[in-house]
Amino acid sequence: MLDGIDEVEWAALEHAYGSADDVPDLLRSAGSVDARVREEALDGLVSSLCHQGSVYSATAAAVPFVARLALEGPGDRLALLWLLHGAADGTGPEYRQVRRAVATALPALLHLAVDEEPSVRRTMVWIVAACEEASLPLLPLLRARLDEEEDVEVRADLVTALGLLDVSPDNSSARNRALLSATEPLIRKAAATDLLRTAPLPLPTALVESALAAHNAAPAAEEADHPWPGSYRPLTDRLMDDPDAALRAVEHGLPLAWQLTDVWRDRERDVLPWLAASAEDAEDLCRVARVGAALEGGEPAPWLEPHLGSEDPAVRVAATHAAVRLRVPGAVGLVLRLMDELPEEAATLRTTPLAAPGAVVPAAVEVFGTAAEPVARRIASQPRAEWLAALLHFPSLAATCVDDLIRLLPASAGVLAALGREAGPAAAEALRAWAEDGDLTAATALARITGDTGPATDMVRSLTDAVERRRAAVTVAGELGPPVAALLPLVEERLRAPARESRADAAAAIWRVTGRTHDTAPVIADQLARHGALHEPHLGALRALIAMRELPTAARPAVEHIASSPRRVVSGFPCDGTPHPDLTARKLARRLLALAD
Repeated sequence: MLDGIDEVEWAALEHAYGSADDVPDLLRSAGSVDARVREEALDGLVSSLCHQGSVYSATAAAVPFVARLALEGPGDRLALLWLLHGAADGTGPEYRQVRRAVATALPALLHLAVDEEPSVRRTMVWIVAACEEASLPLLPLLRARLDEEEDVEVRADLVTALGLLDVSPDNSSARNRALLSATEPLIRKAAATDLLRTAPLPLPTALVESALAAHNAAPAAEEADHPWPGSYRPLTDRLMDDPDAALRAVEHGLPLAWQLTDVWRDRERDVLPWLAASAEDAEDLCRVARVGAALEGGEPAPWLEPHLGSEDPAVRVAATHAAVRLRVPGAVGLVLRLMDELPEEAATLRTTPLAAPGAVVPAAVEVFGTAAEPVARRIASQPRAEWLAALLHFPSLAATCVDDLIRLLPASAGVLAALGREAGPAAAEALRAWAEDGDLTAATALARITGDTGPATDMVRSLTDAVERRRAAVTVAGELGPPVAALLPLVEERLRAPARESRADAAAAIWRVTGRTHDTAPVIADQLARHGALHEPHLGALRALIAMRELPTAARPAVEHIASSPRRVVSGFPCDGTPHPDLTARKLARRLLALAD
């Protein structure tokens, strides 16, 4: 069964953990009559040869022996076939070699395509599809199996495999259109999904409706871990290419409302009713809050009442946050009530692992401005580190609680810095003490209050790590400007950093210190111009160019794209109820274009 296994120079090959000299023993154990020994060996083979989807030189060498075990071994045929599928579908420098090895092994396995077990027949279809162009000689077999197969799930998979492999698009389309009238929903769904995969945008309405009807009628199937090659597009993924089609899917009950707003702009009002109706927990309500942040709002939201009265503190905080972002009448009062009844939860509760604590209270000030003064007064009367950002909007109130702000250092350094000289000598003394202990934020705040930049510049220069020293110089120069011109040599060194974002930050800091644009604006523009997928750090580049009142020609196409794209161009993060950063990107891009035109 494993003849020739010792003729392979396994030690010269590699798998996920290094030398493949252990593969022969694993293969022999996979052929053991002891089921437990086989199971352990198969686990080792999968982990070594197809580790997290990657394949290796040893994978190709092992394929013929795995195929023989599937044909002649004492058991675990399905697991062995799955290993062959993982090999054919793998990625890595050796993927072509591995795929050829699987395709070469296929002819000996073809009788398994009519095995009595449907699961074996299905897996054979997946292996054939995974081999892609190497499987083209097997198209007649697949077509014959489609005519003869009685199991609905296997037939549906044959429809998908034929759609992916068929070199005659007209024949494939005709076959799938005929199958749209099949009695089995799974067959109709497979046919419609394949037709949508290659349909032009916008997706044909009738075809979308047919696919959605079949999807709703078919048994639920998890598509996240589908067995198909990269050319396959799950139905929900393909629908997301067309926002109107995705919205129709939402109306048919598919849970795509949140995903739709994360991919496409200006769809918040369309999906809000669906998100609101399906909200059950704090995370759901945070999604409502993020969507609401993009709308004018101001209308009552009676559906929030049960959540606002929930016994779960997380739900109450998230519901209050949603009321704030939606500008629900009375939302400021809800925040005050939350601060009274659940001060700890309102200050520190995290609804997602990365969510900023206390977001609901600063959000009230951010959204309602001066109308949220009662919230700011409550913060000033009993300041908490998590709420201090709200006081930046109310400097007069911040000035009334300087003693408390000093107590809350270093978290309050930004608020004290914003007060400037009004923070007073006690604040300056406290900041100096924190600066002497090595707190750069405190040193920077001290410079803004007293004009003494010595502690900040000395601290930057004293950093022993060169990269950290240059990074800190950029931060301080960007904050303090001309008074820290002595840091310019360090900032200019950062212009040679490998990352474009780092170079752009350095250029912005140099402009802040010197006012030069001829050699700094192009560096910032390069960050925008040379990035296809934009992410949040690019917001800093847009802000810098606005401050400079410069739009270099190289950056204009990117800025115009950010301003007008119907799709999101800045990626969102795990939802904490804050506005989608893409909203800020578009606003900044439009402002920059207005300044330049």
